[in-house]
Amino acid sequence: MRCFQVNAEDNVATALEDLEPGAVDVMGSKTVRQVEAFERVELGHKLSLRGIGAGDLLIKYGVPIGVAVVDIPAGHWVHLHNCRSQVDERSSHLDGKTGAALDTVYG
Repeated sequence: MRCFQVNAEDNVATALEDLEPGAVDVMGSKTVRQVEAFERVELGHKLSLRGIGAGDLLIKYGVPIGVAVVDIPAGHWVHLHNCRSQVDERSSHLDGKTGAALDTVYG
């Protein structure tokens, strides 16, 4: 199984295929060669490369892409259920699995 770290400063990597719990090779990194996945991460989603504390920035492409809302241990899925946007408050009101708005009632 493989993931890709875009920038050396990134604390998340992108899954290059569906990841299952177990050893994941980190492509693109000169320092992190492998991380242990502790849960399923779907293709294209993010995997934490190291522990990220609640309130810490999520770094991808060498720039902040969001903020952790809970502690995210290394090897865990990073998505709407454990992070939020710094610029879009509404992103905190989306279903973690589907991305559907939870703050709007559709008739």
